[in-house]
Amino acid sequence: MPSGESFFIATPIFYVNDVPHIGHAYTEVAADVLARWHRQAGDDTWLLTGTDEHGQKILRTAVANGVEPKQWADQLVESAWKPLLKTIDIANDDFIRTTDERHERAVTIFLQKLYDDGFIYSGEYEGYYCVGCEEYKQLDDLERPETGEFAGQLVCKIHSRPVEILKEKNYFFRMSQFEQALLDLYETQPDFVQPESVRNEIVQFVKQGLSDLSISRSSFDWGIKIPWDDTHVVYVWFEALLNYVTAVGYGVDDEQFARRWPAYQLVGKDIARFHAVIWPAMLMAAGLPVPHKVFGHGWLLVGGEKMSKSKLTGIAPHQITDTFGSDAFRYYFLRAISFGQDGSFSWEDLSARYQAELANGFGNLASRVVAMVGRYRGGVLPAPGADTDAEHAIQQLVAQATADADAAIERFAIHEAIASIWTVVDALNGYITEQEPWVLAKDEARAERLDTVLYTASEGLRALAVLLSPVTPQATAKLWAALGAEAGLGALTAQPLREAGTWGRLPAGSTISALEALFPRIEEAPEAVGAASASGAA
Repeated sequence: MPSGESFFIATPIFYVNDVPHIGHAYTEVAADVLARWHRQAGDDTWLLTGTDEHGQKILRTAVANGVEPKQWADQLVESAWKPLLKTIDIANDDFIRTTDERHERAVTIFLQKLYDDGFIYSGEYEGYYCVGCEEYKQLDDLERPETGEFAGQLVCKIHSRPVEILKEKNYFFRMSQFEQALLDLYETQPDFVQPESVRNEIVQFVKQGLSDLSISRSSFDWGIKIPWDDTHVVYVWFEALLNYVTAVGYGVDDEQFARRWPAYQLVGKDIARFHAVIWPAMLMAAGLPVPHKVFGHGWLLVGGEKMSKSKLTGIAPHQITDTFGSDAFRYYFLRAISFGQDGSFSWEDLSARYQAELANGFGNLASRVVAMVGRYRGGVLPAPGADTDAEHAIQQLVAQATADADAAIERFAIHEAIASIWTVVDALNGYITEQEPWVLAKDEARAERLDTVLYTASEGLRALAVLLSPVTPQATAKLWAALGAEAGLGALTAQPLREAGTWGRLPAGSTISALEALFPRIEEAPEAVGAASASGAA
């Protein structure tokens, strides 16, 4: 996108029935990398995340713990969900809670408009309800296990727990009226739902026909009251989806809303239907623009199963960051998994990639270059001499990697963007091995050639610091400081990211200072790390 355009990206808001695991953190990190990239590229960027605090599941969890639901939500938000953002270094612009007064007020405005315009009516509904999903289920969403605790019962395929049969008078949203409009949307904007596998599933789902949606509950009272009938609360999903517009001023701040909306929405594929079917239908009914894109990424798998606290496969993010650091957490999950597809996590793979790619690849490259400038040129970056084909190759590669990474980010192909940037890491390591600056340093007659090699390697690090800043913000900030770049170029986060490939930006004469290891050696064996972490996962 052209620099300066609005880029509003939103994560789903997460249930506060339990503490976060690495599946939640994966979504947060992906959104944060996209936001940091666009922000540093000069786009008008806004990153929204938050928590979903109403509904039957939260009510039951609070009751089971002997507290009021708002007290439970407050406790979890402050002790677990907001600290998560610090643990994995998320630079969000806003954090919305569905118990916020701004959200509740705007939800009632939205509901009243749909009711006044004839899109909501009263009726009676009976169906299979999964409390874990907070959703009525169709039979093909259920299964009857032959063995185990719930043998012979209808259970939700996602939560593996029995569903309940609910019958109650509800208010309904006329979603069926938007079936053709949704199909037209998918056809005219083929990238509205991505990746393609999720898009195909959504299209087939809508083609089977849409029913009207039950949007209220009267069997419990933990939620936002229906404005024209306070014996009902809003169905948690219908209300929660509205956070994306209530957070940016819907109904109360028209200027802010016009500036931010529509958003790019990043969700797990298991909730893509809510975001790619119900949500755009709601917006159409209200006369509002639909999102730019709904991207349903894949699941994190542990032992072949989706990350889940109920199945004791949940791993707390700090169990990784305490050992490997937040930069490694961010890099690993976005490099090792093709974004959009399912990916398996293992401690062994994390440890191997940390050592090979971060410590030995990028970290060792940075340490070697900084140390050689210190050793051979007293810590002052020399001006380069004449370039050879070797330097031209590096310059062209940096420019190409910058363009390729930016194009990949536009497609939400974060793994491809990192892979493009990593070609520079590999090329610079190869360049240093081939040019042998330690040999050049022994021959005074080749001093100019050594200057060229040292400048090329340092300038390559400058480009890498800019390009990798959205992914590994802590390590790149340390590298930026060691390169003395801030004195000549300003703060790292102020560097125009799409111009990172413009060669020669690091001023000759910059003071290069000592650099601590960006990715220190991990002494503990991966098996020991995994065993210790697994023991705390339950």
